[in-house]
Amino acid sequence: MYQHAQQKQRNWFARHKVLTAAGALVLVVGAGAALSGGGDDSASDKVVTAGDGGAGGKGAGKEGKAAKKADIPGSGTFQVGSDVKPGTYRSVGNKSSGNCYWERAKDSKGEPDSIIANDNVTGSSYVTIKADDKIFKSQGCKGWELVPAKADGAPKTTSVSGNGMYRVGADIAPGTYRSTGNKADGNCYWERAKDALHGVDSIAANENVTGNGLVTITAQDAYFKTAGCAEWKKTG
Repeated sequence: MYQHAQQKQRNWFARHKVLTAAGALVLVVGAGAALSGGGDDSASDKVVTAGDGGAGGKGAGKEGKAAKKADIPGSGTFQVGSDVKPGTYRSVGNKSSGNCYWERAKDSKGEPDSIIANDNVTGSSYVTIKADDKIFKSQGCKGWELVPAKADGAPKTTSVSGNGMYRVGADIAPGTYRSTGNKADGNCYWERAKDALHGVDSIAANENVTGNGLVTITAQDAYFKTAGCAEWKKTG
């Protein structure tokens, strides 16, 4: 089953991404080009309120309230260790038309082989910058906020947008979720992830969905990532 899902993931990336020999995910559409999906783009603006110490930290609340200055600006190229410190960061409220793109790199040459991991973002995203990364690049994104090393909180949501990355235990509760009405050309994709490094080894399980999708998110999962899908609603 996992091998079958992994093959589906490779088929999906064949349309949008390629794997380098080093295993880094490289966007063939280039930096700043957002992936289009079949999900409700307006739903990507919905931000899940995290509990104290969770994704948004204490008192983060919903968008619209006063927010602290971002730890990393949404656009720029930064040296790890001098401009930004290692850790896990979160960016929320990214629209598909905003072309949010981020990249972890091993040097500043700007070549495909420089990329360790990268992603186009709609909605929310997390990324862990490691101490041995050299460069973090962000383009067209909302600001990045440093979050606690471990998720904490009590998510009160029963549904999440079909575009976004959610921290289990902070943004989304473990359980079984259903997404319905996904079209074949919508490129609906979901992923249960072990971490926010965005490598192939980060994937616990994944699938491309047409029609109805069903996934059980466990308490041992670190993140749930979804792109191009209809809204996910908790069923159990």
